[in-house]
Amino acid sequence: MDEKAQIQALDRSQPVLPRMPGVPERRSHDYVRSGTTTRFAALEVATGKVIGSLHRRHQATEYRKFLANVDQTVPATPEVHLILDNHATHKSPGVKKWLLAHPRFHLHFAPTSASWRNLVER
Repeated sequence: MDEKAQIQALDRSQPVLPRMPGVPERRSHDYVRSGTTTRFAALEVATGKVIGSLHRRHQATEYRKFLANVDQTVPATPEVHLILDNHATHKSPGVKKWLLAHPRFHLHFAPTSASWRNLVER
């Protein structure tokens, strides 16, 4: 499980000109910035399925919402193991309270220099 914050929502100032035989697709060089978004994603290793969602902010409240989404999406197996980084939102009091109410979830924190172990980050 991982998140990517501060993704810029950009839109081109002119429409994209489609490809034609012998002519590549063309885009304008300038853009209009429409704010930022945060993407949360979890990879189900057994099936390769990615569970994802977009949120306006990157805080514990949004992370709890994503955990609830994962809880609803993943079949009712006895245990769910999540491998994630050491971000502060993963250890906030609200998230800890949610985890106590959902004992099938087990968090495993990857070492700081081992992002390559987190498969969804790849």
